[in-house]
Amino acid sequence: MASIRYINRTMANLLDIDLLRAFVAVVETGSFSRAGERIGRSQSAVSMQIKRLEQSIGKRLLHRGTKTVALNSVGADFLVHARQILKLSDEAWTSVTRPEETGCVRLGVPDDYAAFLLPPVLEQFSAEHPLVTVELICEPSLSLTKAIADGKIDLAIVTRVEEQPVEVIRKEPFVWVASPTHVAWKSDPVPVALFAPGSAARTNVIRALSENGYTYRNAYSSASLLGLVAVVQAGLAVAGLAKCSVPPSLCIIGVNEGLPPLNDLEVSILRKSGESGPATDCLYNFLYRSLTDYR
Repeated sequence: MASIRYINRTMANLLDIDLLRAFVAVVETGSFSRAGERIGRSQSAVSMQIKRLEQSIGKRLLHRGTKTVALNSVGADFLVHARQILKLSDEAWTSVTRPEETGCVRLGVPDDYAAFLLPPVLEQFSAEHPLVTVELICEPSLSLTKAIADGKIDLAIVTRVEEQPVEVIRKEPFVWVASPTHVAWKSDPVPVALFAPGSAARTNVIRALSENGYTYRNAYSSASLLGLVAVVQAGLAVAGLAKCSVPPSLCIIGVNEGLPPLNDLEVSILRKSGESGPATDCLYNFLYRSLTDYR
């Protein structure tokens, strides 16, 4: 009889995976409604799931505001474990249900996204689809768009340029960066390191400066992220970078330093026309799910 009571107490302490998934979705999207969009439930259903989770734990996990929600200290600690549990659950499920797609997919991506945005996504894809080989081609978005049109690569993650008729799946914050030990932005004209002509990042920076009456000089122009970072780190210029690609050696600056606001970068996934194999379809769907910004 004692053993039965022990089992009952143990079962009562088990955490519901669906409740954990709802909790993580709320934290990552900042609201019950956006979390509902992510996991396919109504706002009220998500709210009820969080309430059930808090009741089962016996503690509050979130501060609820009028428009947004935020973690309290208990919730912040719990979030770490919730993510670990969900990761293990997904890996366990994948280990027995993963499809056996095989093949090689040629994926193009700009080097700033390749260095910072893509690694965790590709790591997860490789774990779930170990028989698919991904051949990575790092080029500027303009070159990748042409490579897709020419059928030289299968998929490409690109920054959308104006009037490009593609679906925007993610808006990536675009920020000013500078050396933490120099004040290049105080120079007149402002020295700017720019990506190569034709890039959305370059257009974004020049437009922000021009439309707000700033004078600037082109201190550096290249398709190379590493070269641009080196120039900025040396204090020779400021630059605009996707926030996800800002290295620790640089600091984010902005309106407090007298610079104009920058528009977000619009990220899209392109695929070559015609029939594609199951490996390409699999990677496209995975990237779409992983990179889509629900905020």
